[in-house]
Amino acid sequence: MDAAAQSLSANWQARKAQRQAAGQTLPDIPAGIPILLQIDTGLDLDALRAKFQFEIVAEQEDGYVIVASEDIQLTAFRNIAQGFAVTVRGSATIAEVHTLFDDPNQTDRLGRILSDQLMASWGNIAEDQPYIVDIGIACAGTQEIPPRPVRGKRATDAEWAAKEYEWSERRASAYNEWDDIKIERETSILKFTEFYRAEILHMRDSADFDAGVLPDSFTVRLKISGKGLKDFVLNYPYIFEVVEPEDIALPQNQSQQGAQATPAVAPVAPNADAPAVCVIDSGIQESHVLLQPSIDQATSRCFLPGQAATAVADEVAPGGHGTRVAGAVLYGEDVPAVGAPQLPFWIQNARVLDAQNAMPVELFPPEALRKAVERFNDGPRQTRIFNHSINARSYCRTRYMSSWAAEIDQLCNERDVLIVQSAGNLALQGTLPFLGIADHLTSGRDYPAYLAENAARIANPGQSLQALTVGSIAYAAAEQGAWRTFATQPASPSAFSRTGPGIWNVIKPEVVEYGGDAARTNNVPPDIQFGGVIPAACPNLVRSTLHGPGPAADRDTAGTSYATPKVARIAAQVQRVLPAEPALLYRALVVQSAQWPAWAEEMLARLRNPPPNMTLAERQALFAAASNAFRCLGFGIPDEARATTNTDYRTTLITSGDTEIHASECHVYQVPIPAELHQQADEFDIRIDVTLSYVAQPRRTRRNLRRYLSTWVDWKASKLGEGLHDFRVRAMKDAASGEAPLPGSTLPWVLHEKPQDGLIRDFKRNSGTVQKDWAVVRSNSLPDHFCIAVVGHQGWSHDPDSTARYVLAVTFEILGVEITIYEPLRAAIAELQAQTEADIEDSEVEVEVETNE
Repeated sequence: MDAAAQSLSANWQARKAQRQAAGQTLPDIPAGIPILLQIDTGLDLDALRAKFQFEIVAEQEDGYVIVASEDIQLTAFRNIAQGFAVTVRGSATIAEVHTLFDDPNQTDRLGRILSDQLMASWGNIAEDQPYIVDIGIACAGTQEIPPRPVRGKRATDAEWAAKEYEWSERRASAYNEWDDIKIERETSILKFTEFYRAEILHMRDSADFDAGVLPDSFTVRLKISGKGLKDFVLNYPYIFEVVEPEDIALPQNQSQQGAQATPAVAPVAPNADAPAVCVIDSGIQESHVLLQPSIDQATSRCFLPGQAATAVADEVAPGGHGTRVAGAVLYGEDVPAVGAPQLPFWIQNARVLDAQNAMPVELFPPEALRKAVERFNDGPRQTRIFNHSINARSYCRTRYMSSWAAEIDQLCNERDVLIVQSAGNLALQGTLPFLGIADHLTSGRDYPAYLAENAARIANPGQSLQALTVGSIAYAAAEQGAWRTFATQPASPSAFSRTGPGIWNVIKPEVVEYGGDAARTNNVPPDIQFGGVIPAACPNLVRSTLHGPGPAADRDTAGTSYATPKVARIAAQVQRVLPAEPALLYRALVVQSAQWPAWAEEMLARLRNPPPNMTLAERQALFAAASNAFRCLGFGIPDEARATTNTDYRTTLITSGDTEIHASECHVYQVPIPAELHQQADEFDIRIDVTLSYVAQPRRTRRNLRRYLSTWVDWKASKLGEGLHDFRVRAMKDAASGEAPLPGSTLPWVLHEKPQDGLIRDFKRNSGTVQKDWAVVRSNSLPDHFCIAVVGHQGWSHDPDSTARYVLAVTFEILGVEITIYEPLRAAIAELQAQTEADIEDSEVEVEVETNE
């Protein structure tokens, strides 16, 4: 190890000497050097800072870490390596560093920071050719938040106060260093780009670095020569990612329409205090007869470079894009042809796409998104729901969270907002490695099998942990002339809808809605269209009339773009019912309301109660089919009534407001089960749904789910017959030790704490920031109380004040409507609350449930 470090140091000293000898022909580069390490996967990365004075640039998979060292001699590392050889105390950490890569050509490092496309073309990059790239820069430094001190038994108040003060000063110093490093690196990049006459595209108009900025990193979009790009990537030590900008993919093949009569409809403006939904898209035809009364025209804004701020019209021909999306937010499935319906929401118009339905390369997607969210969230209506039916053309990368997706996560952490995001569309015809529908069919992968391919994965930024990502389903099987839909039954996955899982095997999309289907012929190879040739396969959408005669609404296109606003509509209805609650709860209730379509639910029913003659092979095939359905459907189709109301047979309990939780904390919630629901003489089915929705601070340079967030959270439920005290002790023990749950009789959860015990085996319930599970149980097997523990775990942050914020929803539903549940459950909860308040000092159980009426 010492020999490798010595050789690496010598190589870099020689490189630095050559650079210095070149004088003014090369720009200045920071003193540090990049190093690729392979370490034991159990090693705490903070040990690399503390022992070797390395800055963590990026955490990779399988124990690979990119670090930077300002000391080109690698003195601390070499001293410890030499000490380990003679068993010097304190040198054992070096044993957990398996490899230090001494690679003068940096092939291994380049393979871990460049995109696949850039890596493939790296050797052929022309020095004089301009390139546009997004570069991720780490700026975490070598300081970390120190552990909070523990007061000794003999410490005086003065001694303890001094310790606390010293710790707070060290913590403040770490935060200040992070800020200083970011400013210093921004300045060094400015100087570098000036030397190569490069252009920082997302700093247009001399704006600050106001986009893609996270606590440990920032992302910059550069237009730079090939020579400058190579110099920067090979010599700047703090780079963790270099990728090319992604093209935007939106629905294709909108059909041309002839003139039709204007509908005899006169919508009425929303109430003054109605929720607002901001449509971040291609603009809107604000004068459209079906939209005009709902448009908040005073706030409309164009964010396109080189265009007037007032250029907010939807210029996409022939029928628009943002106009259709806005209509779907307002009307859902039911676009009126007559009457005077009162519109439920205000629509706000944030234009970020041009007339070609594209985002210019000069507009950095995270910057556009942040400016739109900040403008409308800070505006008079304090908008909290944003529809973002915009995706990259290709599937999301899984090396790091993209800057675009991380910006969504950061915005949702900073602000009380919900971003409803489309999953993205497969193209009709693609180019390697981004395959389209026709490419899959030609290769022998038929529908729906090709939806399980990596090439069909969720498109950027749909992998965002905080975004509510929406896929598309088809209405039903349909035929017209030589054309037929891909779907053969109602609510099948749309042929174009991208599928999960997302990055780190996170469940994506969370929900699906009706976005239509593609159509095909029986030719070999088949002709394929995006549904317009079969109107019954397309959603009924408001249509722009700016580009020539045509109907005000029509069924002429399909896409996840149009499934997404139907979910934003449900979220806005939740806001209308619960205006004072956080957006985290809106997301939770939308997901909580979702259920699988009948064909998919039937698979789960067969897994719960397999026929006596089912073979092991048949059962394994059913498990695989259920996992593939989950990949496409997520938690299912949300329902406005289920998200906003209770009935006699269905009751949803929610936490009010968002609750903060620290790492190693455990909050226990108790729901009393009324006696009439679990009498031994009765036997009926009860469905229990639980959804946890939380948010925490992201950190982009971490290639690991648990390290991406400052604090991560999950939940667990009591077992059948498990007493309240026993569950509380077990939940807290598991929280402290991180041990697997003890064996016992659990509810038949679909996902389960342990995937191998669930009905769906390939997904983890706690992998994302919205965690839902559901079970169907016989009523007489229920205990007296049903308990849930919400547990906080340490992520990347060592700050003891670091928290996550969460909400929780629990639904009980009688499936056969044999007995009412609302009033008995309400009375039991009121009795428990009264009992708890009477004995609050002795109670160790936190009860925060409230009926969502």
